[in-house]
Amino acid sequence: MMRLDKFLKVSRLIKRRTLAKEVCDQGRVLINGRTAKAGSTVAIGDQITIRFGHKQVKVRVDSLADSPRKQDAGSMYTLLEETALEDPEEAGTPL
Repeated sequence: MMRLDKFLKVSRLIKRRTLAKEVCDQGRVLINGRTAKAGSTVAIGDQITIRFGHKQVKVRVDSLADSPRKQDAGSMYTLLEETALEDPEEAGTPL
């Protein structure tokens, strides 16, 4: 088990942990279809959906590591879906 904000940082889905916490607090991250807080726990097999500015990314957690090397960070998850959100109003509304 690992905190969501830490997973987002060490997997390099989001560059900084403080930014990951802000994104979670804004309700832009889901774990298995439910809105998640920064302190929510992530387990192997969970599906995480993140809404960035004009795109939405869905990944499956494949492994958990406290401090993976940069080249190993991408192997912590599998990209399931990447969707462009073209309507600016749609991009600004919470999930």
